[in-house]
Amino acid sequence: MDAIAELCEKMKQAEAVIVGAGAGLSASAGFSYRGERFRQYFWDFAEKYHFDDMYSGGFYPYDTLEEYWAYWSRYVWINRYMDAPKPVYQKLLELLRDKEYFVLTTNVDHQFQTAGFERQRLFYTQGDYGLFQCSKPCHRKTYDNEETIRRMFEQQKDMLVPTELIPRCPVCGRPMSMNLRADQTFVEDQGWHLAAERYALFLQRHQNRRLLFLELGTGYNTPGIIKYPFWQMTQQEPGAFYICVNNTEAFAPKDIGGRSLCIDRDIGEVLERALAWNMQVYTGTKPEKGAGNGSG
Repeated sequence: MDAIAELCEKMKQAEAVIVGAGAGLSASAGFSYRGERFRQYFWDFAEKYHFDDMYSGGFYPYDTLEEYWAYWSRYVWINRYMDAPKPVYQKLLELLRDKEYFVLTTNVDHQFQTAGFERQRLFYTQGDYGLFQCSKPCHRKTYDNEETIRRMFEQQKDMLVPTELIPRCPVCGRPMSMNLRADQTFVEDQGWHLAAERYALFLQRHQNRRLLFLELGTGYNTPGIIKYPFWQMTQQEPGAFYICVNNTEAFAPKDIGGRSLCIDRDIGEVLERALAWNMQVYTGTKPEKGAGNGSG
């Protein structure tokens, strides 16, 4: 069977869909962290420090908090509060319409909620660009940062933010940091634990059902969060099926080879073709030649 048609058929058959999303999904949506998009927003930092991607700049040991937050406020504003250039997340939501689903993601750019996904169906395991936490941390709480990030983004000058805009912990006065899982200081707040519980309950509620594990753009930086558990659960659940869509890195182990589909192609393109296929099936029209081509 054609790969796109098989994806749509497995989606139709599934009683529940568990989406595992990694950086490749946001990359497909246009959130590139290097190249022209990097140069557009960080040309001055690149010229001064000679790094050529946003990740490198995020780890640079800046001399002052004013410069650190000049960089990070730009970084967060364009990757959290600006819409993705391409409607890939919206296409995924349309494909999941009327399905029982849950999303597990290592992405921290909030694009699922921006696209209209229900918050109660999401578990952001690695944090959120939209949250601050105490850098120590002295307490286990996070804080929305949109207004502070916006002001730092708008008011910075010569790669520095005004000193009075530097965010500080309201409890101990230490500088705030981003709520991102980079080391042991990462704060798993109440919202994080509630989302983890909802995910566990979703899996428990759908045991021994026709499950579809749909992995989108997940690489091998943190395979123990999505990739390996998806493989394991597919193997353990007799009614489960695993689909991996990943441009250049689509793979499934041999022990689930009979219940898996790998599509080595851009995620946005696959979602668009899947939606087109569903529409053709719904209207009874003949699929256009090549509309469903895929590798499996």
